[in-house]
Amino acid sequence: MSSPCVIGVDFGSDSVRAILVNAINGEVLASRVSYYPRWKEGLYCNPSINQFRQHPLDYLETLEEVIRGCIEDTSAEVASRVVGISVDTTGSTPVAVNREGVPLALTAEFKEDPNAMFVLWKDHTAIREASEINQHAKRYKTDYLKYVGGVYSSEWFWAKMLHVLREDEKIQRAAYTWVEHCDWIPYELTGGRDVTLLKRGVCAAGHKGLWAEEFNGYPPNEFFTALDPLLKDQVQRLGNQTYTSDQFVGKLSYQWAEKLGLSTDVVIGVGAFDCHMGAVGGEIEPYYLSKIVGTSTCDILVAPEKIENTLKGICGQVNGSVIPNMVGLEAGQSAFGDAYAWFKNILMWPLQNIYEIEESKLQEIESTLLSKLSEKANVIVPNVKHPIAIDWLNGRRTPFANQNLKSSLLDLNLASDTVLLFRAVVESTCFGARKIAECFIEQGVPVKGIIAMGGIPKKSPFIMQMMADILNMPIKVHKSDQTCALGAAMFAAVAAKVYPTVEDAMRNMGHGFEKIYSPNKDVVGIYQERYDRYLLAGDVIENNLYDVQ
Repeated sequence: MSSPCVIGVDFGSDSVRAILVNAINGEVLASRVSYYPRWKEGLYCNPSINQFRQHPLDYLETLEEVIRGCIEDTSAEVASRVVGISVDTTGSTPVAVNREGVPLALTAEFKEDPNAMFVLWKDHTAIREASEINQHAKRYKTDYLKYVGGVYSSEWFWAKMLHVLREDEKIQRAAYTWVEHCDWIPYELTGGRDVTLLKRGVCAAGHKGLWAEEFNGYPPNEFFTALDPLLKDQVQRLGNQTYTSDQFVGKLSYQWAEKLGLSTDVVIGVGAFDCHMGAVGGEIEPYYLSKIVGTSTCDILVAPEKIENTLKGICGQVNGSVIPNMVGLEAGQSAFGDAYAWFKNILMWPLQNIYEIEESKLQEIESTLLSKLSEKANVIVPNVKHPIAIDWLNGRRTPFANQNLKSSLLDLNLASDTVLLFRAVVESTCFGARKIAECFIEQGVPVKGIIAMGGIPKKSPFIMQMMADILNMPIKVHKSDQTCALGAAMFAAVAAKVYPTVEDAMRNMGHGFEKIYSPNKDVVGIYQERYDRYLLAGDVIENNLYDVQ
């Protein structure tokens, strides 16, 4: 009998990826990537005010392209063996929808309105609203923020919804409810036409939406109405039931089956955020910190038993958000690879804007600049007197989310050259990673080691070795180039009943690890001194220059 196949789809910040996988052994039979065309042109975004919006057509067009591409790269026979599709997305990335569940940007009235589009995870226009939520929550005897680390972020669902509703009266009138990207794609693929029937995943609802088992759902309507009357009855339209990602939403609609060249028997799984499915694709183990390292990081830890206390300063503590019957804990850094990209752009600006250099040469320089800097920085022995950087270029996600914060470079002198500054920026991102690990450990949750996934762990031994030295922990780098899509494929296999549990899917479909970075004991001590300086500098900056959210 031919092996069943599944498709995992990973919606990232810039593009969508799909892999078609043999569900029995995890072999990737085809893989496609497509970049969002409107996003690539910079449409509907305004970085100066941290506004980042994405048009739903970018998602729909590229989704069709990558899945059809995978089918075209294999055969009709393989297509006939596809039994399930699951998706992961960035988050929190919500959108206003009408009663039918159609994003307002897909209607004629709102097709060019950024407020009618998906509000990308890194959109920080809702800083004020997040601050108000934090202050408002203090008035209640019940701690409604206890399962999101005690601090609500401008990157999350309710803050973004409230900001848009305040800013746009037309959206107020037209929006029936709001839906996360990871919940909307399965709804769309199954032909949903009544948003009250939409199945919301526990991942998004618990980590970003304040849903919790203890509350029997979300905080009450009174909590939101007292915050702002614009939120009246919004929580009631979300429903109280949520679903783990091993469950299914429904089957592929006729319309999408025709578009994709697949059967209407294909099962569509419940969606989740990229880092949560990526942790599964990266074969997460209990008490290992799984780091999806890219433009930002998302850190996931799972605990197989109940955690008696609620952790402060993290991005959520939700039963079943990663693996059913385990507690999922989330943290992360708002800028990781983005910090290196910022530094590269600073260096490239004169070459691109002052000197006349051939485009091909510029592209060559840009593509190799960071690797060349890494080579130079790698031979420098760390010294306590070297420059120190603070890694808040996009605010701080964990511990204790605060998007008001800004990055800084300190301890500069006339000997501070480009390589030392680059090294300081890299160090700062690794220091931020250590601060996250300590946030878990100091609150009684052990961290046995690190599992790293994504482009940076596979491409930069310099950064990964520095991280191992600074954390003083081993780091295992996963083999797969597409751990998020692979995790989605594993969930698709469970939703389609190929495997009874997520753990079974991981054991059979996992790709294993390609390298382990062990700490260099010769430099652990000096990094400890530099980390202490990083902590001191961060405290001074946060408590004297910026308002705490």
